[in-house]
Amino acid sequence: MTTPRSRATATCGALLAAAALLVLTACGTESEDSGSPKESAPAASAPSSPGQTPSAATGQDLPVPGTLSFKGTTIDGKPFDGATLAGKPTVLWFWAPWCPTCRAQAPETAKVAKDFAGKANIVGVAGLDKKDAMRDFVASTKTDGFPQLADEKGDVWKKFKITQQSVYVILDKEGKETFTGVLPAGKGLADKLDGLLG
Repeated sequence: MTTPRSRATATCGALLAAAALLVLTACGTESEDSGSPKESAPAASAPSSPGQTPSAATGQDLPVPGTLSFKGTTIDGKPFDGATLAGKPTVLWFWAPWCPTCRAQAPETAKVAKDFAGKANIVGVAGLDKKDAMRDFVASTKTDGFPQLADEKGDVWKKFKITQQSVYVILDKEGKETFTGVLPAGKGLADKLDGLLG
């Protein structure tokens, strides 16, 4: 038989459990709203739903297209977020250290990166080798004037469906692919970017 006192104790215990559950739930919601990197990236199943990234020039949020929803590490070990490329035409240059075609593309790619600084993004994506070889390639080709990713696991290569080295992927300022292919010695790269800026 239950007494009024035992009923009050049970009710009090239930209320305390419910309050604890609410506190835990509120903490989870606050963490999600704080914009952790995992939560702010667009979902892989819905690449068309954009996230937001602050523009370096204006400080305002820019939509991040699904094509720029990737992260990596530079050959110097620094973190890199593709979302920082939003709002400008972007060239992704997929290369390998031992590739003679890539070596022939290096001077023109470096020149385009310099000529279009502030107007377009140029990013090298090295793969199919180790970081030491990637660093040696960048030093010997003088392509250190723009970001170079060390994509040893091939994550960025897979995202863009790259199956061979020396390929350029060119995106417009909305992140739409406008060109994917090889440009011998990088010729024509500047013209393709000019067309996106006009």
